[in-house]
Amino acid sequence: MDTRTALVTGAAQGLGQEFAVALAGRGYRVAGLDLVPQPETAYKVLDYLELVGDVTDEEVVRAQLERVVDQFGTLHVVVNNAGVYPSKPFEETTPDDWRRVMRVNLEAPYLVTRAALPYLKAAGWGRVVNIASAAVLTAPPTMVPYVASKMGLIGFTRALAAALAPYEITVNAIAPSMVRTATAERTVGADGGFEFVRGRQAVPRTQEASDLVSTLLYVVDEGSGFLTGQTLNVSGGSAYL
Repeated sequence: MDTRTALVTGAAQGLGQEFAVALAGRGYRVAGLDLVPQPETAYKVLDYLELVGDVTDEEVVRAQLERVVDQFGTLHVVVNNAGVYPSKPFEETTPDDWRRVMRVNLEAPYLVTRAALPYLKAAGWGRVVNIASAAVLTAPPTMVPYVASKMGLIGFTRALAAALAPYEITVNAIAPSMVRTATAERTVGADGGFEFVRGRQAVPRTQEASDLVSTLLYVVDEGSGFLTGQTLNVSGGSAYL
């Protein structure tokens, strides 16, 4: 296999960093796009291309995709991982809260994938992976915008898979449970959040970022070309499809 190139959004820490390191370990050249610099990820990934910018800004996204192709010559894999997950009662959710979640979790994957599509088509082979959530199945009542955005992302995945299949480009989603990351430990996982989710899983432990790596590598594998439009529920048995 020729050297492949991957772009991971939200790559500064957590799942995004884990994915970037795993793809590099599989031989991919990796670029990461995040709002902040990514020194830890760059330290772990040889020849890492650090991109700093807002995934909800169309012009920024387009310019950063051009940098990826200028650096590596091509692009094969897009991992739409950047996301926000505020927890708040629905009655306290403002229109600005709603719009922010939708912009980051749903509009940004659209913008990134749309900007990447000409390069994926030119490569003649591609994989788009959207990070959804098992929350679409468990429906936590204090995360209404988040659940709605991730359900929308699953719909985006399915329809786009049908649109891109003729170009040998697959589109799939991965739906994790609550993953132990630094951000989650400060927010949704704090004050018993991890324990609550763990209590609803068949697998009695908190999910780690490393638990998602094998699924990501399976989805992007060159041998997975017949897998498209699917949402892989990797949530420790918190819900069943």
